[in-house]
Parts: sequence; C-alpha cells; structure tokens
Amino acid sequence: MKPSIRGTETRREFLTHAAVGVLAAGQIGFAPRLVAQVGAPGSGFDPWLEIDEAAFRSNARAVARLTGNRPIMAVVKNNAYGLGLEVVGPILDKIDEVAGLAVVKAEEAIKLRDAGVRKPILLMGLTSEPEGEELVRREVRLSLYADPTASLVARLGRQLGRAVPVHLYLDTGMSRMGIPYHRALPFARKVAETKEAKIEGCFMTFTEDSEFDPEQLRRFLEFAGEARKEGIGLGTLHAASSHALFSLENAYLDMVRPGLVLYGAYPSSAANETVQLTPAFRLRARVVRVELLRPGDSVSYGRTYVAERPTWVATLPVGHADGYHRTAVRGCEVLIGERLYRVIGAVSASHTIVEVGPEKTVDIGAEATLVGPDRKEILPNEVAARAGISVYDVLMRLSPLLPKRVRYSS
Repeated sequence: MKPSIRGTETRREFLTHAAVGVLAAGQIGFAPRLVAQVGAPGSGFDPWLEIDEAAFRSNARAVARLTGNRPIMAVVKNNAYGLGLEVVGPILDKIDEVAGLAVVKAEEAIKLRDAGVRKPILLMGLTSEPEGEELVRREVRLSLYADPTASLVARLGRQLGRAVPVHLYLDTGMSRMGIPYHRALPFARKVAETKEAKIEGCFMTFTEDSEFDPEQLRRFLEFAGEARKEGIGLGTLHAASSHALFSLENAYLDMVRPGLVLYGAYPSSAANETVQLTPAFRLRARVVRVELLRPGDSVSYGRTYVAERPTWVATLPVGHADGYHRTAVRGCEVLIGERLYRVIGAVSASHTIVEVGPEKTVDIGAEATLVGPDRKEILPNEVAARAGISVYDVLMRLSPLLPKRVRYSS
C-alpha cells in the first residue's frame, strides 16, 4: 500500500564540487509503511518538506555499526539542519542509539524541551545568567570553557541545591570556541573542586584538516590523561563529528557527535563507500503552471533560456527564498512522477521552472521532488555538486516557514 502523507580531497572541496555515487537500487526510496498525521497536508500549492522517521533511525543505526555501537550525541544545531527542531528532536529522542542531543544556541535547547525531548541536551555555546537558570532547571547540560560561566554554574548550583552537569569544552586548534588546551588543566582542576558542578563530559572540535586532526586528538587525549592522573573525572569523552567518523577512527572515544550523516548526507567523497545512508527528507512542490513556449520565447530573469523549438515548460512555486539554491540551473533536475526534468532559467525567490520537452507530460497539480532519496540525481550531495554549493546549504538554507509532513513508521 502506498503511504499517505498527512498533516582525498578536502571536505569543503567535496561539499562544493563532488557528487555522490549511485546508491544501490531499492535503498534510495522510502519504504512503504503507515504514517501518522502531523498537521493537515493541505491541497494548495505551497511547497513543503517531507521528513522520514525511519530514515533517521536507519542512519543512526548505520553510525552505531560503524563506530562499534558508541552512543550518539545527535547534533541538531541550526534548526536541526533546516528540518525543524520541533520535528526532528522528538524523532531522535525515541531512537535507542541516540544518547542525547546537542545544540549551539540556548533557544534551541529550550525549544527541544518544549517539544517534549527527554534525553540529555548539551548546549555547546555560551550561556548568560538570565537564561542559565532556566536551562539548568530544564536539565540542559552546559559547556564550560571560561571562568564567568564556571562562576555562574556555581551560583546556579547553590540556588537549586544540586550539582549542575557540565561538559568541558577544549580548544585543541580550532581557535573558535573552548578553553585552549594548554590552559585547560588548571581550569578543569577549578571546576572539579566546585561542588556545585558535576563534570559529565569533555569534548573538542576538529578542524577537518587531515594532517592536523591527529595532532588535535593527541592534545585532547594528553589533557585527558593528565587530568585523570590528578583524579579529575572527565566523564564521557567525545570528539568525532560526521567528518571524523570516516577519517579518524581513533576519535570515536566514548561517544560520537555526528550531525550531517544523521540527516542522510555525506561529509566526504569516500564516505558513501563506507556506510549506506538515506536522506531523511524531501523538498516538494506541486506544478502551478504548464505552458508551451514558441521558438524565441525566453524564461525567467536575464533570459538565460531561449526556446529553439516548441517546448513545454512547468513552473514550481518554490525558489531560493524557500531554500532551493539560485545555482540549481547549473545542472539540477527535478523528479515529477517517474521522470526527471532539468531546471532552466534563473531560480527566483519563489519559483523554479523546468523543461518538460516537446510533449506535454506534466499537468498542473503534479507533485515534484527537488531534493530527496528517490533518485541519485536529487540526492542532497548530488544537488550540491551540480549547483556548486556546500551540501550544508542544501539543508540549512531551507526556510523555517516550509510546512513539514512527517512519515512515521507503523
């Protein structure tokens, strides 16, 4: 029964240029199953996102298999990579392999709790006093790497009458966040002596430079060893994001902290040879206009497409304001029914136009998939490669206003 919808190049070079290889047939699409209603599907013509619970579950299991069943701290920063915290958070919360969720903004942590997420939430960013009390009351783990935050934790612990769980954040060479590793031991000593703080974990971020990452890991482990010699318990060590899952097995440590791969996209050109992932979403829209161009008729801003012969074209009400990149015209295709149609003309804020061909094979109201798991040509990494953008932009640029329809496993 068809499911109904209701309610070694560098990583950056790869993300911009490289395409994903063909996924095995039968592993690309969504498996048929019953779905639950999350909001009315609507019969209008606004674009929407379809999000698949089973794909998240499958990707988490793939990560667990790859890492020897390490627990997963699922990164859901930036509105769950564009797919929606309120939707993705509860999905991940119910997956056994996921031990907790991580965000970089305090508001994201609160939204996850408001959405019903019960598992531990780690705030990897800094917190201030006004929001700190609410975060601690709602059992959000705080990251410590500066004296003011450590003092705040001590005050909050005294107010609440219990120790506040924290993770120490080390800067081992990224120079972005965290306490520099060469100054970390005295800081860890101070935190460990603070009875209002309980060190639950310790983490770092890789630069994703293949030559430098091992040195970062060495620095991190050296600090951990020195701390433990002094009797400082660091709790769970975690360092490996999606990139390190495939490039630095020694970085798996006690827990892994992936983001991108859980959503079904790959961080490197070799990664798809290692593990099978399924994109966990589709960007979809319905055709709003079908028209026959005469020879000489042009399409969209700049008239970059001019018909040489009678040609049918179809308009989709989705554009770069919705998250479908302007440069999709460089070679991206759209799936309508069982056929692929190439994008032509400039992608505007709210519209994308595709070439149908000499015969009218598309009707108004037909459903189109611009990004999704159904064909290799519309996989997130493939779309990124053809558009000449980062695969992160394929996800994180998705408009938060897009309605979301979730496929739940029966």
